[in-house]
Amino acid sequence: MNGNNQGNVQPIYILPEDSKRETGKSAQRNNILAAKLVGETVRTTLGPKGMDKMLVDALGDIIVTNDGVTILKEMNIEHPAGKMLVEIAKTQENEVGDGTTTAVILAAELLKRSEELLDDKIHPTVIINGYRLAASKAIEVVKDYSEKIDINDKKTLLNIAGTAMTGKGAENAKTKLSEIVVSAVLDVMSKEEDRIDVDVDDIKIEKVAGANVEDTTLIEGILLDKERVHAEMPKKVEEPKILLIDSPIELRDNEIDTKIQITDPARMQEFMDLEEQMIKKIAQKIIDSGANVVFCQKGIDDLAQHILAKNGVFAVRRVKKGDMEKIAKATNARIATSIDSIDVNDLGKAGVVKEQRIGDDPTVMIGGCKGAKSVTILVRGGTDHVIDEVARALEDSIGVVSASVKDGKIVPGAGAPEIELVLRLKEFADTLKGREQLAVEAFAKSLEVIPATLAENAGLDPIDVITSLKSSHKKNEKTGINVFTGKLMDPINEGVIEPLRIKTQAISSAAEVAIMILRIDDVIAAGVEPQGPPMDPSQGMM
Repeated sequence: MNGNNQGNVQPIYILPEDSKRETGKSAQRNNILAAKLVGETVRTTLGPKGMDKMLVDALGDIIVTNDGVTILKEMNIEHPAGKMLVEIAKTQENEVGDGTTTAVILAAELLKRSEELLDDKIHPTVIINGYRLAASKAIEVVKDYSEKIDINDKKTLLNIAGTAMTGKGAENAKTKLSEIVVSAVLDVMSKEEDRIDVDVDDIKIEKVAGANVEDTTLIEGILLDKERVHAEMPKKVEEPKILLIDSPIELRDNEIDTKIQITDPARMQEFMDLEEQMIKKIAQKIIDSGANVVFCQKGIDDLAQHILAKNGVFAVRRVKKGDMEKIAKATNARIATSIDSIDVNDLGKAGVVKEQRIGDDPTVMIGGCKGAKSVTILVRGGTDHVIDEVARALEDSIGVVSASVKDGKIVPGAGAPEIELVLRLKEFADTLKGREQLAVEAFAKSLEVIPATLAENAGLDPIDVITSLKSSHKKNEKTGINVFTGKLMDPINEGVIEPLRIKTQAISSAAEVAIMILRIDDVIAAGVEPQGPPMDPSQGMM
């Protein structure tokens, strides 16, 4: 390069003009601030005395909830670091079903404490190493702090279910709903050698407005928002023989274009008679199988409906594939893939199949299924908003009872595990050399946010509560805070119990996302693409 024209060097752009870029401390601080704001948003919902949020979307639809993951999903958070905290909540929901608010608050607090360390000129890599050590030790400690449960101990399972519902819309009917949840989980549970498995998808939740939350019931079988296809069919079939078929009970349309030319009108009648005979043959095969209830995944021809009705067969059409599989599990039926493959040994059994109206909705109930491996919880309530929140509470409760049954491990609730971790991690920090010790101490301090928030939301002094809890735990007492009295209690004796997996998952998820955000020192945001067709340059000119 000629030295004389060095002053004329053009700048080099490696990013599009409309891109935005933040680097170094600015990027770090903005990401931490976004995470802290997300944490603050859901913080007031934690615990038995947590408050609810009203979320209104662009169409004016309303959701009233204190479920962390629902709040974060519906908020449509735009900031990339904020979205990472939403992902924690989703993971917690998928893995355990509850503890979403705990995970998000903890992640936000870890980042808040890391900011203080960054202000003290501690490098992010040192903080990250310390947080990794602390998270690993915390999971080890909380596993050691856990207790085994027996799946036959129904009282403990009821307490676990009730703890997940406390502070949510379902709390008034907590006793009855806990019974329903535990019964449902034990119904669909399967044992293979020493391993217990629960597929929560086998517990169907149907919501119908009307009546009270107390009228929510467990159906040992499946409830479908369907009705029988013909008015002449019986409304109720006792001790039914159930046929499940995923092919249409009608003549198939040709998949390729076909053209039939009929020149003689008599031939036309012959053709129609032939079609009718084929449909009659299909219907007769179903009747000959001995089935008196038919659930079809596809359509049922009008003539076939009439023939089945005349023979006292109850039929439902266009049943969703997922529901067909649930009916199969509940009735021990096998799904036939074609009319020709119907086998009398594939028919399912139940106590009753009947059409009934619940509220204004026609439904078909397959009930009284002995040993049903798929069940339905029918949720009732005064309004759709109430029912939706009760259904969310039930889903959380089903998740935690399932996790407890599968893992066989529980921990006391009410902030007890977090205080134990604070003390044990501080002891662990004293064994370390170097600046990682400060990061482990910050991690320990962050865990205080859970009992502190429980206290704040109950109108108690968080400093007094944490001081009392620490003093008690130093005497090896497994105490938590009773937010209703403001006094310390033994959570397990009081029935405040959570599955071990809630804590291990929340700690690992929160630590991982905090570490990921701390590692970011450069945020490059692409420009927004123009919406709609390009504008005519001649438009808008004077």
